[in-house]
Amino acid sequence: MVEPHKERVSVVNVPATSPADPRVVRIAERVHGSLQEIVESSVQRTWDEVGAYSASPDASLRDDLHRHIDAVFRVVLDTLREGRAARPEDFPMTASQATRRVRQGVGLADFLRAYRLNQENLWHGIVTACGGDRQLRDAALGQVSHVMQVIEAGASVAAQTYLKAQQLDVADGDRARRDLLEDLLAGREPAAGPRRDLLREVGLETSTRLVVASAVPAQALAPGQSLREALITLHSAFGTGNRGLTVVRQDELIGVSPVVGSVDALIDRLTRAHAQLKRAGLRLCLGVSTEHTGHGSVSEAYAEAGVARDGLAREPGIRAMPRLSTFDYLVSRPDPTVHRLIRPKLRTFVEDDLRRGGVLIATLLAYIDADLNAKIAAERLHTHVNTMYYRLDRIAARTGYDLRRIVDVQELLIAVRLLSGADGGHAGSTVA
Repeated sequence: MVEPHKERVSVVNVPATSPADPRVVRIAERVHGSLQEIVESSVQRTWDEVGAYSASPDASLRDDLHRHIDAVFRVVLDTLREGRAARPEDFPMTASQATRRVRQGVGLADFLRAYRLNQENLWHGIVTACGGDRQLRDAALGQVSHVMQVIEAGASVAAQTYLKAQQLDVADGDRARRDLLEDLLAGREPAAGPRRDLLREVGLETSTRLVVASAVPAQALAPGQSLREALITLHSAFGTGNRGLTVVRQDELIGVSPVVGSVDALIDRLTRAHAQLKRAGLRLCLGVSTEHTGHGSVSEAYAEAGVARDGLAREPGIRAMPRLSTFDYLVSRPDPTVHRLIRPKLRTFVEDDLRRGGVLIATLLAYIDADLNAKIAAERLHTHVNTMYYRLDRIAARTGYDLRRIVDVQELLIAVRLLSGADGGHAGSTVA
């Protein structure tokens, strides 16, 4: 009894065609006579139907494509004449062409799709070569599996080589991007050569409008998770295509992006990307700098992004400097001297209330958010106005500050922000 798995016949193991069959040889010769027309038709179809080819900036891609299609089609015709299956060594050009496609910006799916389109074009050429001769048409139908086997063998070589080239390209690209980023963060002008070329390639010139984003995990990553999962999502949110730098640097993801349009629109896109990553189980603290000009300002922009990120106090969310007030920014900077300037009575009040659940702090923040209007604050807290007045009196009694004086309220707010991190939801932030 035949085992089930042996009943399946792989296209790769198609029996050899007999070279003695004159019909097959005649078909191959006819196709060879019109080969250049078939090749050119395949090139044009690829250009029209696979967008990655026409979108590539490499001016040599069309000539490369023509040579490659010609070489693959000749393998098909040679194997038909010789009556044998194709072997990997029949495709020496495919390996080099696959490597070139990686650098020409053609993705693997598009590369293999072009392969399939070319197979269709060649088969159409074979059928056309048969004309109205029924015997040749019958012979051609007998070669369907053979043609598929040759194309599959070539596609296998293409895919394997492409993936290897892509891995090397990614490794080399990651190394080059990390080196360039280190130069920019250190305030060093990249040396002439590959790094300067990459700087131009990613669109970071001396007059480029740019922002820097910095993200770290809000908690330890789960087994199998990696910041690399967020890299593409974050870079896509910049809306700059291949421009900009996005690099994983130890446990931090750093993005340097040219600004296309408004900074506000960019922040909105980053906010959506952050929410998308959260849904995927990756919760990040993401800080965004203000707009700067030129790659020489990356170091300063990065420092801003770090301050914004740290202002989230390890709560997952996004905090963007352009959406902070000057006051929010000043109290978010880590400054030991400012902490020492907090009056002891204020410190005691904040620390004690935090231990009791922070009811008075919440009351104070609601009162400030309502422009010192106790009635509006009470409505927002869904409490009676007399309760609001009672709590405000307790705050005044415990701190010695007059909640009707702007200067006193400001001192209280600074103490609360610095000691508790409370800001009514992290001003300028989206917390998730």
